Amino acid sequence: MSSNERRSFSRIAFQAETSIQQGADLWAVELIDVSLKGLLIKKPDDWSGNRELAFHISIHLGDNTDITMTALERHDDDGQLGFECQHIDIDSIAHLRRLVELNLGDASLLERELATLGQ
Repeated sequence: MSSNERRSFSRIAFQAETSIQQGADLWAVELIDVSLKGLLIKKPDDWSGNRELAFHISIHLGDNTDITMTALERHDDDGQLGFECQHIDIDSIAHLRRLVELNLGDASLLERELATLGQ
C-alpha cells in the first residue's frame, strides 16, 4: 500500500503567506499543501529547525484571517518538510475546515476526514 493510499486526509494545494517559528528562529516559507492534519512546505535554504521541539505555524489567508497551529516536523524529504498538527485553536480549525470544504467540493469527504481526525 502506498503512502497516498494510507493517507486519511486530503491534501489541498494552496498558496498563502506562511511562517514557521521555533524559539527565536523565524522562517518565511513556501506552502505546498495543507490538510486537516498538517502541512507540507518547501524547505528553506537556511533551515535549522529542531525536529524534537514544536513549531508555531501561521498561514495568512488575508483580511486579518490566519490559521495558526503548533506542529511537529515529521519528515524531511527531497527539499520538502512535512508537519503534523499537534494543537489548533477553534477559530483556526474553522478556517481550515472551510478551506478544505471549498477545495474538496464534497461534504461527505469532509465529514469522513473530520471523523477520522476525532479518533
